[in-house]
Amino acid sequence: MTTTQVTLVQIDNYGPWTVTPEPRREMDLQTLQSRLFADIAEYLGHRDGYAFFTRFDNMITVTNGIDGDAHATLQESIRNRYPVTVSLGTAVSDRPVDALEEANHRIQLEGSAQDEHRTEVLAGEYLTETTPSDLQIAHFDVVNATGKYTDRLNEFDTFINIERAYASLMEYLREAHGALSFFVGGDNIIAVCPDLNESAFTDAVDHVMNDVDVDLQVGVGRGATAHEAGFAAKHALEDCRHDGTSVEITGVPAPTD
Repeated sequence: MTTTQVTLVQIDNYGPWTVTPEPRREMDLQTLQSRLFADIAEYLGHRDGYAFFTRFDNMITVTNGIDGDAHATLQESIRNRYPVTVSLGTAVSDRPVDALEEANHRIQLEGSAQDEHRTEVLAGEYLTETTPSDLQIAHFDVVNATGKYTDRLNEFDTFINIERAYASLMEYLREAHGALSFFVGGDNIIAVCPDLNESAFTDAVDHVMNDVDVDLQVGVGRGATAHEAGFAAKHALEDCRHDGTSVEITGVPAPTD
C-alpha cells in the first residue's frame, strides 16, 4: 500500500492583490509566480520532495518525510522575501487524490482563498517516518516526440498534441485510480499514484492512444520519498527507451493481480 503525503500551497488573497491598488503588469505577475514556484521547488527538492505548479496561485507538492517545522520555515522564508504569503494544508492517504482533498479541506476550513484575514494557515498531519514502498511515481513521455512533432510541426501545434495527451492521461488516472498527474515540460508527465500494477499502466497508455492518438511510454518507481521514487521512475523510463517497451517498473515491485 502506498502512503502519500500531499501539501497544498495556496497564495493568500492573491486575486485581489493582483488588482490592488490597480491592476498589475501581467509580466510582473508571471515573474513573481515563476520565481515563487522555483523557490518552493528548490526548498522542497533539497528535502527530497516534489512540487508541481498547477495554476501557480495553487501548487501541489509531495512532501513525504518533511515535517511541520520545515513547512513553517517555508512559510517564513516566503513571507520575508515576497509581497505575498502562503497557506499550507497537508494530509496523508493511500490515494494521492484523497490526501489532496483533505489538504484542501484543511485550508478551506480557515476561510476563502480571497479572504484578506486568512493568512499563513498551517494545518495538517505529517508522515515523518517513511518506508521504501510509500510512494509510487510514474514518469510518462511521448514516444519519439521529436521525430513526430518537434521536427515536423510548428511549436504551437506540437504543444497542442502534447497537451491533449496530458489532459487525456490526467483525467483517466484521476478518475480510474485517484492518481495526480502533472505536466513537467517538454513531453514529460509525472503521475503520483496509489498501488498500481503493470496492467494498470498498460491500460493508461492504451487509453491515451485510443483517445487522442498519442503514443506514450512510462517508467514506474517506488521509494520512501518523492525523489527516490521519481528517480527510480526515470531509470525505468530509460529502460523503455532502450528496449522499446511501453511500461517498465523498478524499485519495490508493484502488486500483481
